[in-house]
Amino acid sequence: MADGTFATAINCMDGRVQSPVADWIKTNQQVQYVDMITEAGPDGIMAQGTIAQIDAIKQRVLVSVNAHQSHFVVIAGHHGCAGNPVSKEEHIAHINAAMQVIASWLLPVEIVGLWVNDQWEVEVVGALR
Repeated sequence: MADGTFATAINCMDGRVQSPVADWIKTNQQVQYVDMITEAGPDGIMAQGTIAQIDAIKQRVLVSVNAHQSHFVVIAGHHGCAGNPVSKEEHIAHINAAMQVIASWLLPVEIVGLWVNDQWEVEVVGALR
């Protein structure tokens, strides 16, 4: 059983986006901790990756949900991503597709897509319950 309250972030490994995403989640969800699942370009992986890549992320999300009772999952993309070097519009499409993949897992969570812009500010792309 977890001590404290948790949320889950599927976030880029890029160190510039760790704090903005964690801070946004802590502020907007009033949680103490954010379990970070990091990949290079996770929105692209979730939208277009292999079944094995997506399943590896899913297994880590399940640890957060089951062991830490996380009820909130974020998928984030960001400006200047080296792991998914596409336009903002393509990132937004990937984030939306990734949210649908997460929803297909039928977990008892709220899902939010986030975009971190060129000023390292967080913008909400969308949400699913």
